[in-house]
Amino acid sequence: MALQKMLIYGEWVPAAAGRSISVYNPATGELVDEIPAASAEDVATAVGAAHSAFPAWAHTPAVKRAELLDRSRHSLLSRREEIARLITEECGKPLRQSHGEVNVAADFIRWYAEEGRRSYGEWIPDPLPDRRLLTIRQPIGVAAIITPWNFPAYMVARTATAALAAGCTVVIKPARQTPLTALALARAFNDGGIPPGVLNVVTGDANVIGQAFLDDQRVRKISFAGSPKVGKLLMRGAANHVKRVSLELGGHAAFIIMSDAALDRAIDGLMSAKFQNAGQTCIAPNHVYVHSSLLAPFLELLSSRVERLKVGNGLDSETDVGPLINRDALEKVSSHVNDAIDHGARLLTGGHQLTADDQAKGNFYAPTILADVTPQMRITREETFGPVIAVTAFETDDEAIERANSTQYGLAAYLYTRDISKAIRIAERLDVGMVGVNDTRIAAVEAPFGGVKLSGIGREGGREGLAAFTETKQLALRIEPA
Repeated sequence: MALQKMLIYGEWVPAAAGRSISVYNPATGELVDEIPAASAEDVATAVGAAHSAFPAWAHTPAVKRAELLDRSRHSLLSRREEIARLITEECGKPLRQSHGEVNVAADFIRWYAEEGRRSYGEWIPDPLPDRRLLTIRQPIGVAAIITPWNFPAYMVARTATAALAAGCTVVIKPARQTPLTALALARAFNDGGIPPGVLNVVTGDANVIGQAFLDDQRVRKISFAGSPKVGKLLMRGAANHVKRVSLELGGHAAFIIMSDAALDRAIDGLMSAKFQNAGQTCIAPNHVYVHSSLLAPFLELLSSRVERLKVGNGLDSETDVGPLINRDALEKVSSHVNDAIDHGARLLTGGHQLTADDQAKGNFYAPTILADVTPQMRITREETFGPVIAVTAFETDDEAIERANSTQYGLAAYLYTRDISKAIRIAERLDVGMVGVNDTRIAAVEAPFGGVKLSGIGREGGREGLAAFTETKQLALRIEPA
């Protein structure tokens, strides 16, 4: 297979030093491809390309930017099958989920192509009769976008397209586990007519590339989705040049089932949200709090559903749950489960790595349910990021809210109840950025996505996602009397 190349100033180029990194399929352990390992010199070249392209792109009429983005969307959709397969091969998720991800990526491009034409300022009532105050929104400049591996198409489209629509130029650094999808999207943008230098992609080591972004004063905004540890490092480093940052740093979503909940609907929502991408999503329910009156039927029904899930290679059409991304992820999930059992949790199903037949070479873990989970267990305090459901019973509304808020994260939470008044009261008290009430489909192209506390700062998606790549400029105009 040919070594992949990076996109810099409209050209496909290797790393200057000629080094590369291997990309492996987490379901089979097989080599998928080789990618360039960018040096600080490569990053500086990409940032320079974005910097030189910025003035012309920023002054391109929004309607023209929208036209080019829409052409890029059509180019992306023409590669739908190829990109979906790439996602599954390097990320592991079932192919039908990968198809869905490509479609949502295209939806983000369409949304921001349209929303970029509505980046409005405002006219401000002025107390002085001979002055008028107004604001306009202008693009920040060069944006460095660091995306995670679990949604390699979705996250690139959601963030990069918002920046492009706002008039920024971008340098994208995809996760080293899933760079091929980002490069495929870059081809779609390139073929769609995005001018050279407006969108660039560098691949390789996160430490090298991240530090180069921080050191370069021409980078005015950093958008990052990933671990809290790395997010904190980026935030500290960004302070040296006072760069703007948006950080999405994971979650520990509570799933609360009140005594009056429609149990079947709650389990449907839980299954859908928890086992997508083998539980490797930042808004996946990590801990279920179920009213004690529903605990026994809930565990019985949930166990029967979980035990029917098929785990396997995402390219198999019958697969429900694919592999974890790598051995480190597998070991983390296993350690969380073992710690919980050691501290008294009841294992209802799963609880082990899968190694039979074709699963032996992959990173597969059995879908797992743990009951009687307590605050002392690691799974209560840390983000597991795997196909494990931790269950705890509660008695009162206040108890459920207190437990849900006890984590250091605050991205999302879910609540099931038939009482709309109770739903509103509890949702307002949950210390998170997003709440799903009787529904787990909380992510939407049109809506802001983000959290509080250790889950990060800023919002992506919707109008807020576009505004995150703009600066507000105030104009004070003196006028002569009539």
